[in-house]
Formats: sequence, C-alpha cells, structure tokens
Amino acid sequence: MKAAIVAVVTVVLLGSIFYLNGTSSGSLAGAYPYAVASPGVGTAAPPIHLRATDGSTFDLASLRGQPVLLFFQEGIGCESCWTQMKDIRANMGRFQTLGISRFVIITTDDLSALRQKVADEGITLPVLSDPRFAVSLRYHANQYGMMGTSADGHTFVLVGKDGKIEWRADYGGPPNYTMYVPVPNLLADLRAGLTKAGGRARA
Repeated sequence: MKAAIVAVVTVVLLGSIFYLNGTSSGSLAGAYPYAVASPGVGTAAPPIHLRATDGSTFDLASLRGQPVLLFFQEGIGCESCWTQMKDIRANMGRFQTLGISRFVIITTDDLSALRQKVADEGITLPVLSDPRFAVSLRYHANQYGMMGTSADGHTFVLVGKDGKIEWRADYGGPPNYTMYVPVPNLLADLRAGLTKAGGRARA
C-alpha cells in the first residue's frame, strides 16, 4: 500500500515539474514585445557589402547556404547593446541548435571609432560599419531606436540558407525602447517565429 502511495506521489510531482517547466519555457516567448518591419519573412534579404573592424569586407551573398543572424544595434554609446552582443557570443552553442552559426553585428558608427570600441570591449567578432546608412535604410533598421532615425535600434534578422528572411524582430521601438533581450527570451522568440513560419525550429 505504501509503495503504491509513493508511486502516485512521485507521478504527481514529476507531472507538476514537467508542467511548470513547460509553462516557464513557453512564457519566455513574447515577454519582450517587438515589431516586424519590412523587409519581412519570406522576402529576399537586401545585399550587404560593408567594411568590418577586423579589416575584412563582409558580403552577405558569400554566405549563401548557411543561416546568418544579423544584429543591427544602436552603436558605441549603447552599453546594453554591447552586453547583448557578448551574451549572444557566449551562448552561440544554443543558437547552433537552431542551425545558426554566423552572427553579424551592424552599426552606423564610423569604422575607426568602432575599432577602438571593439578593442576596449575585447570583442573578437567583426563589427560592420554602415556610416552612410546604405544597409540600415534598406532594412529599415533605423526606425526602432532611442535616437530616432539617426541610428539603428535593436533589430534582429535571420537570413536563411536561400537568402530569404526567415525571422525578424525589431525590439527597439516605442514605447519600451528595448535595448537588451535576455538570450533565453531571444531564443524563445526565434523558435516561436520559425515555428509559425514553418521554418527550421528545433528543440
């Protein structure tokens, strides 16, 4: 009799834990509201050809065949944006479970100033400089920041293997002007967006 009671209690506890964990995980998606600007999901990603802080010139077309996560951020004065970058880099393994191995950062700051900032922050990833807004305007990434249209906001764009946009989130707009999204929430939004679009979402 005691064994049966213990078994029932164990099942109930395990069920409760599973339910709570599932609820917690599910609640992560959508916790940080975002807009979706144009170009959106299903649209061919506009070309990107920009100089990077490591001395290279980045060409989005050269990465056709592998998913690329673009991160348009406000720039040098936005410390939370740089924290976001570091946290994503530290958790790249979690993004790789979604098949994302390339992470590209874009700001409208001058290249020389960006090089100094990257050195100060100890950033090893190349950061792209778009001072003339050549790319930012094509992606309408400067519509969602605290600086109005004078800088990019906090926009993520996932470009798929075929060169089309698979997911997009513009977090930086009013009224919240979100400049940092915890990695678990960002991943949850990404998974939810890919699932909704019938994309490559994985556990």
